[in-house]
Amino acid sequence: MTALDTSKTVAVIGAGTMGAGIAQVAAAAGHPVLLFDVADGAARAAIVTIGKGLDRLVTREKISRETADAIVGRIVPANGLETLSGAALVIEAIIENLDIKQALFAELEDIVVADAILATNTSSISVTSIARDLRAPARVAGLHFFNPAPVMKLVEIVSGRMTDPAIAETLFDTATTWGKIAVHTRSTPGFIVNRVARPFYAEALRLCEEQVADPATLDALMKGGGGFPMGPFELMDLIGNDVNYAVSLSVFNAYYQDPRFRPSLLQLELVNAGHLGRKSGRGYYDYTEGAKRPLPRFEKPQAGTPPLGNYKIGTDTELEGVQIAMSDGRMASEVARELRRPVILHDFMIDGATTLGFTVSADFPDSIVSRFVASLSQEGIEAVPLPDWPGLVVLRTLAMLANEGFEAALQGVADQSDIDLAMRYGLNHPQGPIARAKEIGLVRVLSVLDSLFRLTGDPRYRASFALRMTPLYRPIAVSTKARLP
Repeated sequence: MTALDTSKTVAVIGAGTMGAGIAQVAAAAGHPVLLFDVADGAARAAIVTIGKGLDRLVTREKISRETADAIVGRIVPANGLETLSGAALVIEAIIENLDIKQALFAELEDIVVADAILATNTSSISVTSIARDLRAPARVAGLHFFNPAPVMKLVEIVSGRMTDPAIAETLFDTATTWGKIAVHTRSTPGFIVNRVARPFYAEALRLCEEQVADPATLDALMKGGGGFPMGPFELMDLIGNDVNYAVSLSVFNAYYQDPRFRPSLLQLELVNAGHLGRKSGRGYYDYTEGAKRPLPRFEKPQAGTPPLGNYKIGTDTELEGVQIAMSDGRMASEVARELRRPVILHDFMIDGATTLGFTVSADFPDSIVSRFVASLSQEGIEAVPLPDWPGLVVLRTLAMLANEGFEAALQGVADQSDIDLAMRYGLNHPQGPIARAKEIGLVRVLSVLDSLFRLTGDPRYRASFALRMTPLYRPIAVSTKARLP
């Protein structure tokens, strides 16, 4: 099978934000679209809303008036499920309730033609469970769009245990012709994105709970040092802390309380307080009118302080009896004992970084710290002093994201390239977690995880077997007095 021909009708069930967005995507690709919702008038209202959104694109000269009118003209409200009988593809985008979805698909099976594809946009329910009681479960698959569907590029093609591979390939090819980045994944809790993304939030919350830094400083580090478009606390406030916590709890329970997915008590307290983020006016930040945004905790260079010799930012070097290096997960005090000299450890930083976290070993000369900060300032980089903590902030988070990516690949959820694509185009991460880990160096990534596990004893930091056994890995002899790799 190949991509559906644009002459084929696509039916979308559910005229909410997601359903309307999917209908717009299919219509923009040239398909006739039937939009159905059980609420009287909801489909017609959704089409009006789609038209207004397209009008704004016309005003901004993103599309022509003819194109906008053609898209809206291809979407027709359906008066009942029976009117969907001629659809070649039916996409369900209704409430996340297994019983309701199963009942809907059972009804559809008696309406649509035998070769019609039945797809669900579920983000959390097993595709296998949805299809379980159907006469032809092989034609059911997940077609998981991300909100807003017309804008977000990623679509996860989710195969249940009984999904026909040819059906999955047709959906993959169809989504690709619709201008989307499609990835294959098995029907496991969270699929790719909602599973692999958990450490982005979880490690930020853990670092805040450990009092390593406040939300504003952690957000600044992840953006200015890690290259992420939004910091984790900003993003949780945008998503809604109730929604983010519910997803975390769902994944945690779905994986039998695996410690890797443990939710945060800090976030639960915000939910209990009704501090849900932007939609409630308050979350990790205050969004009420006139509220001032807290500033990150930057270390400013003292006037007249000279930079640290000929230090080149980001390099591992020894200057004036001080070792400067990127963290490998060990604490600065530990490295200083091995090298028998003062140590500055800094966080991971992308090319063009504007923010960098660092820590120093005990009894470190204040004058050298000031000169290190002056060196960063000279390059336009804001310095963030951090406690002597394993893996610091960005490197620790990237290591955990990579670990989950390798673990998902090990379990056959998706291949490594699709995992990287999913995280880039589903969450706008600057690079996939596995590709980023290989760039950093898997030796260093594993050292971070092993140090965290050794120091905390928390099994959430156990390294994935897939990561540890990759041919690029070699064990680190941390007892030697060699420089950091």
